[in-house]
Amino acid sequence: MPPLAWNEDERPRERLIAHGAECLSDAELLAIFLRTGTTGTPVMELSRQLVDEFGGLRSLMTASHRRFCSVRGLGTAKYAQVQAAMEMARRVMDEPLRQGDPLRSPQDTRRYLSSRLGTYPHEVFAGLFLDNRHRVIQYQELFRGTIDGAAVYPREVVRQALECNAAAVIFAHNHPSGVAEPSQADISLTRRLKEALGLVDIRVLDHMVVGHGEVISLAERGLM
Repeated sequence: MPPLAWNEDERPRERLIAHGAECLSDAELLAIFLRTGTTGTPVMELSRQLVDEFGGLRSLMTASHRRFCSVRGLGTAKYAQVQAAMEMARRVMDEPLRQGDPLRSPQDTRRYLSSRLGTYPHEVFAGLFLDNRHRVIQYQELFRGTIDGAAVYPREVVRQALECNAAAVIFAHNHPSGVAEPSQADISLTRRLKEALGLVDIRVLDHMVVGHGEVISLAERGLM
């Protein structure tokens, strides 16, 4: 395995050990991940260039395979590493809401839904199906759409909820724009779903809108 190509005055791995990962910049974290630079470009310089080119770690980590591999210094092997790291992070975030566990707090629910939906480049509408003690039965991504919307069919939502034998459900969807503010269409859809599920005695506890670093609850806003 090749040695880490740090300059004498730039040793992010040592800084991480001494002070913790939270003290490192985006470029320093990326440099530890990349390990080596390219011919004529030290790893820290490459990392800074990549952060600038993609506009931040989020865009880099969620880039498509084609976009990621089009950049000099990256390739399929590093793309696979990124995807594995992302999935490990999602699974860590999933642990508070494993099947059969009760919902512990709104914060756990927000973190879970953000880890699941927050990195999609297109809109995804999902349901977290619960039993009558608010234990998790199943998480399902029900509908996928485009960058600015997803068609949601209440009849299919009711069918899925009955199939799960759910007593309650929390809906969530992402806004790929990153702005979590619910739209009037989001509010109208939530009320339609609440009415449809109410006919079969399934409660809608909340509908959460996931943005970049923010999750807004319609229930907390009094919009249901």
